[in-house]
Amino acid sequence: MRRRGLTAEDKAIWAAVARSIRPLPGREMPEAPPSVTVTPPPRPAGEPPPAAVPKRRLPPPEIAVGAQPSGLDARRWRDLRRGTMRPERKLDLHGMTAAKAHQEVERFLRSAQAEGLRVVCIVTGKGSSAEGGVLRRELPHWLNAPALRPIILGAAHPHRSNAGSVHLLLRRPR
Repeated sequence: MRRRGLTAEDKAIWAAVARSIRPLPGREMPEAPPSVTVTPPPRPAGEPPPAAVPKRRLPPPEIAVGAQPSGLDARRWRDLRRGTMRPERKLDLHGMTAAKAHQEVERFLRSAQAEGLRVVCIVTGKGSSAEGGVLRRELPHWLNAPALRPIILGAAHPHRSNAGSVHLLLRRPR
């Protein structure tokens, strides 16, 4: 069976909520229940007031090679996916170890964005096994690392039959 009415705790919660709102123009503030007065808990000494706390930005969604990212229009995505957007610079990772290739990819993408380049190509090779080589498997992980993810808009293979290279659309530097 459901209770009728509010408990003292419910009234205290409602009073705290009512004090935190701003009324619509032409309206008055709602009255707190007269029997209940609630004071907010004291803030620790080093904590800034709530209005001074900066808003955190959400991290960008993960990049998947060949999947259209949100925020990229269909025409630009089609051009990137079909290879009609020509890369302005290319990095070939053939013959590198995974550790060396990771360093080179990070250095390459940072310098490309600093120069204002929009489309770059990274060649990993197809690999000798059925699921691809080590570099081809690791590249999406490297691109989604916190250091690189904010500078990449989209990634696609320029042609269905060419899975050994990836074209990247970079964000404009701010």
